[in-house]
Amino acid sequence: MKFSDRYDRQIMLFGEKGQKRLSEAKVFIAGAGGLGSPVAVYLAIAGIKRLVIADCDTVSLSNLNRQFLHTKTDINSNKTDSARETLERLNDDVKIMTVTEPLSKDNILGLTIGCDLIIDCLDNFKTRHVLNRAAIEKNIPLIHGAVSGWDGQATTIIPGHTPCLECIFPNIPPKEKFPIVGTTAGVIGTMQANEAVRILTGNGATMAGRLLIWDGRASSIDEMHLLRDEKCPACSKI
Repeated sequence: MKFSDRYDRQIMLFGEKGQKRLSEAKVFIAGAGGLGSPVAVYLAIAGIKRLVIADCDTVSLSNLNRQFLHTKTDINSNKTDSARETLERLNDDVKIMTVTEPLSKDNILGLTIGCDLIIDCLDNFKTRHVLNRAAIEKNIPLIHGAVSGWDGQATTIIPGHTPCLECIFPNIPPKEKFPIVGTTAGVIGTMQANEAVRILTGNGATMAGRLLIWDGRASSIDEMHLLRDEKCPACSKI
């Protein structure tokens, strides 16, 4: 396969073999908001062949301080529609599939068929646990990210090898409105996209088994090493 000059600088890093892996990959992105914006944009322009973007919300004015997949003209439109339009303008080589129904245990397995990665760009742990269970059942790596205010976190779950999301966060906090500056979502979402590219191309160590904690006030990153919960209801039997 001959790649265009679009990917020339990437091929210098991981070769045509690595770029071929990206061009054959299918990635499920749960959320087209603050985290989903940098994740989807960077994966699309990197040349990921197929992106499945799931979000059941519409665009509101309060989204626009951080969700740059969307603009003011997209207000009241489905986030998945404006996300697809933006991504296709950035790279028409990429096939964008969209999901507007809420994610649940009843549909997640079907929606992630054929996916090489699941990326958690959500804003609530109830649905994150749904993603976690699907990743475990289908043996798909899950890249988690979460943000609030100036702070954020990211880790990668490799089913059967690392702690799963329920090992790390067994309790589901109530969903609530939280403060957020756009740059926090940008930092964590970029970490997630970077992780996805490295996993798919086989370059470098991953965040597996480590929770990276970003403090935007101090511009610092702490690292927490994680252990599996032997009694975890989600992953203890694998």
